[in-house]
Amino acid sequence: MPILHPQTMARIEARTEPYTRRFNTFARIAVIYWLLRYVVLDSFRHVRARGIVGTANEIKDKIQGFIVRLMLSLPSSKAKLQLELGKAQSEIREKLVPSKYPDGVTLTTVRKLPEQGRSKDWLEGEWTNLKKLERGDVDAGRVSGAVYHGGEELNQVINEAMAKFVVSNPLHPDVFPGVRKMESEVVSMVLNLFNGPDGAGTTTSGGTESILMAVKTYRDWARDTKGITRPEMIIPSSAHAAFWKASQYFKIKLHVVPVNEETRRADVNAMKRAINPNTIMLVGSAPNYPDGAIDPIPSLAAIARRYNIGLHVDCCLGSFILPFMEKAGFGSDIEPFDFRVKGVTSISCDTHKYAFCPKGSSVIMYYSPKLRKYQYYIMTDWEGGVYASPSMAGSRPGSILAGAWAVLNYMGEDGYTQSCREIITASRALIQGLKECFADDLYILGDPKACVVAFSSKTLNIYAVGDEMSKRGWHLSALGGKKGGLHMAFTRLSARKVDKLLDDLDEVVKHVKSSPNDQKGDLVALYGVGQTSVGPHVVAQIAETFMDTLYA
Repeated sequence: MPILHPQTMARIEARTEPYTRRFNTFARIAVIYWLLRYVVLDSFRHVRARGIVGTANEIKDKIQGFIVRLMLSLPSSKAKLQLELGKAQSEIREKLVPSKYPDGVTLTTVRKLPEQGRSKDWLEGEWTNLKKLERGDVDAGRVSGAVYHGGEELNQVINEAMAKFVVSNPLHPDVFPGVRKMESEVVSMVLNLFNGPDGAGTTTSGGTESILMAVKTYRDWARDTKGITRPEMIIPSSAHAAFWKASQYFKIKLHVVPVNEETRRADVNAMKRAINPNTIMLVGSAPNYPDGAIDPIPSLAAIARRYNIGLHVDCCLGSFILPFMEKAGFGSDIEPFDFRVKGVTSISCDTHKYAFCPKGSSVIMYYSPKLRKYQYYIMTDWEGGVYASPSMAGSRPGSILAGAWAVLNYMGEDGYTQSCREIITASRALIQGLKECFADDLYILGDPKACVVAFSSKTLNIYAVGDEMSKRGWHLSALGGKKGGLHMAFTRLSARKVDKLLDDLDEVVKHVKSSPNDQKGDLVALYGVGQTSVGPHVVAQIAETFMDTLYA
């Protein structure tokens, strides 16, 4: 290969030197710009959102988590952990997949398709025995939330409606026009209930999907109208877990702002501090799941309007309770929370909770059709033809929509007003009982206004109280966090049992106080571990084991 003469090389270098200098200058500018925009500016926004103390705690937790993972990876620790997880797995499996069924229950294990189809008599026998496995505590009104029972007469209405549309699919509105009509009317009824007659919405399979759809909508809206490619959202720490899921699914940075320790409501000023040019939405709950507090929606809405960002109100739990509180005589207790508040741009409502519709029924609403369009998924160049769906699912069960439509028409405003009155009256009775009879040992979390009442203790292990209540047939929801707690989400069934709940709670508190060293149970074990440094890692593996066991 020929070698250039040194003088030729010198001439080339002299001619290209200005370009090289310019390139190096531009490269330095690009690196500085990248550092300023993606490191310095992001770090500043991060610290501004969380505060110095919050950021320091976050760094401490990450360092602690790294050290814990390192320690757990050591052979001795790993072996011990696997041994304990093995015990936990056996206990979980025995509870969920018992080796022996209760007396009088005989079931066939089916792992493969039968070579010959089973008879209807065989199916009815299996159904009968499978039904016997359910806990009687459900019908006895001893379960917090979970079962939103409208009564046997209403269940019959649901069954008849669903049976008539069992093969229908809203994906094909031309084939099933009746289902299309019912779905649109369900959305319209709920929109009007939340004072959004000019708004728009769709049905979904539940609160989680409604929340996922709202977050996806704001992401796409902000990208289209503002050019935001690195979206962020701000939520109070009491928000539903579905917002963390949405953050992970849709690659949206999440700012979690601690709630006010006393009121348990969203800290409006702290959430405002977290807003930056990449913010796409704020979140408020009405009420939240953990302790039933209703966030200050009007104040959050004012901030959302000022910064031209979305405000999603999670009313999945409040559903058909909050909109009827005024008619039921409790309207003065709460602030406006729906589309009457300017700045509220979307609301999620679970009709399968306090509307008593069949499970798998929820509605996501927007203040205008223009915003709803960002929820849609449309593919125009698919080889199978044009594909469009309003939500996550493609095919959907029209039978559930038929059941929901039937329930809303059957219950009417008068029926929902009465159920709201019964449930709120029960929750107020529990609040009064806790204040009057348990002031020395239990205290109420925040200032619950609706259907959920949460309480904790400064003198007792609150999880031991929960375990003892379980022994008496009660299923109270355990809360996480630093203080922990238990909550009761009243339903029509449990509202009638509030006096029995207080009586059993009185006995349990006395028992736990008299036996402080005899505190063993599922909640004590699980949440006791959760509050240690290894807790998040161990509890996550226990949760994985639990989910694996569901399919055993």
